[in-house]
Amino acid sequence: MKKLRASKAPAKTPFSPAQIHAFRLQRHHLLDRSSQDLVTICRDLCGVQAQVMSAAYLQLWTRNHAVTRKHVEDALWQTRTLIKTSLMRQTLHLVPSDEFWLYISALRSCRIAGALRVMARCGIAREEADSLTSLIMDAFSLGPLGRAEITAALRPKVSKRVRAWMKKVWSIVRIPIAEGLLCYGSGEGNEVKFIRTDQWLGKPGTKLISEAEAQSSLLCKYLRAYGPATLNDFAHWAGIPITQVRPLQALSGDQLFEVDAEKDHCLLLREDLKLLKSKPANTGSVRLLPHFDPYLLAHREKDHLLERKHYKRVYRNQGWISPVVLINGEIAGVWRYETSSRQIDIAVELFEPMSKKIRAQIEGQARALGELFERTPSISFRS
Repeated sequence: MKKLRASKAPAKTPFSPAQIHAFRLQRHHLLDRSSQDLVTICRDLCGVQAQVMSAAYLQLWTRNHAVTRKHVEDALWQTRTLIKTSLMRQTLHLVPSDEFWLYISALRSCRIAGALRVMARCGIAREEADSLTSLIMDAFSLGPLGRAEITAALRPKVSKRVRAWMKKVWSIVRIPIAEGLLCYGSGEGNEVKFIRTDQWLGKPGTKLISEAEAQSSLLCKYLRAYGPATLNDFAHWAGIPITQVRPLQALSGDQLFEVDAEKDHCLLLREDLKLLKSKPANTGSVRLLPHFDPYLLAHREKDHLLERKHYKRVYRNQGWISPVVLINGEIAGVWRYETSSRQIDIAVELFEPMSKKIRAQIEGQARALGELFERTPSISFRS
């Protein structure tokens, strides 16, 4: 069967950085004047990063100031329209529950392979790993369990090498999570509870799609939020090996265009070409993005976001990503906050001097943050 290739735009138009920023800002609901609900935001961003839940709440709030912590918790634990689990780059995300199996199908094999490599270094073969997964799922027959409870249930039933492995790793449920058998319940860190997804969401209502189909669909979702982008960008964002990603361009066929953008051979959805061309050069967007915001994570290189001399101010050691001041899609500084009983102190450090108008917009965002925390904001600037 002849393979399809991504189409090239009939006439290659070099897109300006301003056009690309405006396109991505709109897709990330950072230009919206009409507030979107939090499930729609999670859907359109391809998940909200939830390694630190306080940051996840702020990621949603900065796109819709009407969103509160209670709204997010209700969506997770009451209506179950959102689900929390480990997905891209082995990192916790909030995604719409009705897209759970799409993400699992796309990421399952590479995430299980990574877990098995770690287990193999402790002498644990695939067969024993599968038996361990069965024991873990048996332990959940009585309901949600925490890490200590899972460990206590397993230790008497496993080999010495498995017990040795259990002492070295933080998550002994990595494979059941990757399989979609378990998801995250309430709590954080060592206090988190895990839940069987068939008991929480029910079994999938339709036949699961193949890995290749799921990865192709995820690539299209990614480009809708983060395009134009390269296959290497997608592989970096998803945590899927590039050897699995390269065939997706042909599989996606004429849904994709190759365009001139920040890098050569960037991909864009065909349906987005007109929108990208039409975006205004000046968006007037000023936002305070929190830790680990998805807007900052999607591309391997970050030159389109900030100058290299400021890189370590934002992308810090051990994967820590600072809150940033985002102006028209580019990082213009960092910020932090501290709360007391009555006040929230917001310190803004700008990389370059800014106009009074820009500073006034930053102050407006800071005052809105004070309203969220129900504290009087105190705002200071440093350059």
